[in-house]
Order: sequence, then C-alpha cells, then structure tokens
Amino acid sequence: MSLINTEIKPFKVNAFKDGKFIEVSQDDLKGKWSVFVFYPADFTFVCPTELEDLADHYEQFKKLGVEIYSVSTDTHFAHKAWHDTSEAIGKVNYTMLGDPTHQLANNFQVLIEEEGIALRGTFLVNPEGQIKLCEIHDNGIGRDASELLRKVKAAQYVAAHPGEVCPAKWKEGESTLTPSLDLVGKI
Repeated sequence: MSLINTEIKPFKVNAFKDGKFIEVSQDDLKGKWSVFVFYPADFTFVCPTELEDLADHYEQFKKLGVEIYSVSTDTHFAHKAWHDTSEAIGKVNYTMLGDPTHQLANNFQVLIEEEGIALRGTFLVNPEGQIKLCEIHDNGIGRDASELLRKVKAAQYVAAHPGEVCPAKWKEGESTLTPSLDLVGKI
C-alpha cells in the first residue's frame, strides 16, 4: 500500500540540532512543510555527501517554509559525534533524528529488518501531516537536494492551485497544466 496522502503516524524521538539534544514528535510538524530524509547509517560513505548537499540547500528550503529532518537508526549521541568529527556533517544545521528503536523507519516503511538500517527514503509531508512525496532508493544511489527542492516547489504550487498540475521538469514560474477533456491526446 502506498504512503502517498496518508497521515504520518504518531512518533516521539530524540534528536540533535544546533549543538543540543531535543525531542521531536509529530506535533512539531503541524502547520509547516517537512522533509524526512532517511539514510542507512552515520560514519558511512554516500550518506555524508547527501546530508552535506542538503545542508548547502537548507536556507532555500527554509525560505519555502520547509523543515528538514534527517533520520537514521543511529542514536542522537552518534549524530552529535559524527557532527563533531566530520567536516561535511559539521555543516548540518537541520534536525538529525535518532531512530534506534526503528519506530520511524517502520512508520515510513524503509526499515531493512535483517540489517537494522533504513533504505534511502525521502518523504515530503504537508502542513496537515499528509505524505505528498515518497521516494525510496537502493542504498547505493545518492540523492540530489536541488531535485528535491524542485519537487517541493511543485508540491507547494499544486497545493496552492487546486485543479492545476506540474508537468515533467517543471520549474517555478513555468506553465502548468489544467487537466481537462480538451487536453486528452493533445500533449
């Protein structure tokens, strides 16, 4: 069953943000757009390249009213240690969620049970708590923050303009489509 348009399940986890340990729950997401970026593990290879890329684009996400949450099955303590020792992860200013109990990885259906780690899953949650984007990669395939940013803009545009849809490669300011009988077979 697809997670698209389903409401995120309740959760409460520990996290690392801005040099502090904090607690994050589904209540913290209410009223704003959120992106969850699951990755396999701290102190690995592809993961720091992705999280650094997100850090480099974080201000652009914040300007759109989007909060980023990176998630692995490591603890918030491991996140702090990685943040303190890795130049790439040292750039991260968004919230790093710890999921050692696998609650979030199970909720978002990305847990590899036999390994105790998550697949590379990206989820966009709207201000009402519904999942609007779900993308899951094999762990050998890294993601691109600029492509995620484009998809967030498209999702926000569609949410603000009922009846319109964004075609492939749509970028902010470009034409959209209004599905109708007149368009059938003409695109």
